[in-house]
Amino acid sequence: MQGGGENYLSAFAVLLHASTFQIGLLSALPQLVGTWSQLLSVKALNRYHHRKAIILTGAACQSALWLPLLSLPLLYPTQGPWLLIACAVLYFAMGHFTIPAWNSLITDLVDPNRRGAYFAHRTKVMAVTGFATLCMAGLILNGAETWKIPWAGFVAIFLAAAVARAISTRYLARLDEAAAPTTREAEFRLVEFLRHEHSANLKRFLLFSGLMHVCVLIAGPYFVIYMLRDLHFTYLQYAGWLATGILGQFLTLNQWGRIGDRFGNKKILTVTGLTVPFLPMLYLVSTNFAFIVAINFLGGIIWSGLALGLQNYVFDTVRAEDRAKGIAVWNTVNAMGWFVGAMIGGWLATVAPSDVALPGLTLHLASNLPVVFFISGVLRLVVSLSLLRSFGESRPVEPISHRDLFSELPLIKPLNDVFSGRPGRQEP
Repeated sequence: MQGGGENYLSAFAVLLHASTFQIGLLSALPQLVGTWSQLLSVKALNRYHHRKAIILTGAACQSALWLPLLSLPLLYPTQGPWLLIACAVLYFAMGHFTIPAWNSLITDLVDPNRRGAYFAHRTKVMAVTGFATLCMAGLILNGAETWKIPWAGFVAIFLAAAVARAISTRYLARLDEAAAPTTREAEFRLVEFLRHEHSANLKRFLLFSGLMHVCVLIAGPYFVIYMLRDLHFTYLQYAGWLATGILGQFLTLNQWGRIGDRFGNKKILTVTGLTVPFLPMLYLVSTNFAFIVAINFLGGIIWSGLALGLQNYVFDTVRAEDRAKGIAVWNTVNAMGWFVGAMIGGWLATVAPSDVALPGLTLHLASNLPVVFFISGVLRLVVSLSLLRSFGESRPVEPISHRDLFSELPLIKPLNDVFSGRPGRQEP
């Protein structure tokens, strides 16, 4: 569903001739409304303690919503982008409705000291299937474009996404909720929640996460426009760009999970928070397809660590009985940042220049979007340098020096072991 469906929603919007503003809205508004759905889900969880039923309701509705999401924009093309946005809002709201109950259930099933390894493995499985379906969907779209019927390609991949979600719902229905020790969620009162003893770390972390999402989404929704409209990449090339990011995740997620379990998720946030700013800046350098693919491969490596560290830091910081609401508050903060960032990026895309004059050098760019990407990178760096020191680790972890931590990083550790002539350290 995600690899072959969600990854191509923005490409579908481009096919429907959506404007830059509409592309930004498609990326931001569903996430913002979705987090309100999470808060509603937390309320439902407090009153109705069957987590599995909440999960199944959201999953089944998501499967059904692929049909209007696909058909309405094609039946009414003049209003296609707006109909797509409206259906996407409902679709993501249903997905977000499952998140608090799902996180509450799954974290009751997983040993806290193995949580990083479990979620890394789970994400790795998702990355493999996402990679395969993303590539397959790209081939289908490329074939449909060759036959001058690109809409037929989207029909095929979105219907497949609906079927995939229906199958996943059947498997979710087989979960034995009784096998998990029930953690009763406390009543959700935001002020009391933020007054908890761990709230100082949590509030600073939420500020970091929210502002980072603002900075990231200044660029995030507009890569698809840059690839398909400005650089005239084919759907197959766009799929290749997306796939390399997933490949980077696949190769390194287990290593990030191991680092988080042993040395703490704050260490992961420090490393990735100081490297992720430079990724969008590199799009100023070249429009060569191989170079752009290489950037996204590196981005997959860094983003897999940042996403894992952000999620697991919340799990580490909040109490078990506050876990669902902690995830809901975190996602709400992120979604607000997501919306603000996408709107700022859309505005910047209307005012940024496409030519950049530097001392002794003038850059003539394919469009002004690389300038927007560069601004996003600069702001990410400001946020990381300002806020990463303001919160600390939330659980006891094994201490490690900066030098030793560098040698443990994904891809660095295997190379270090090879060149030092010693096998990798065995994990207990």
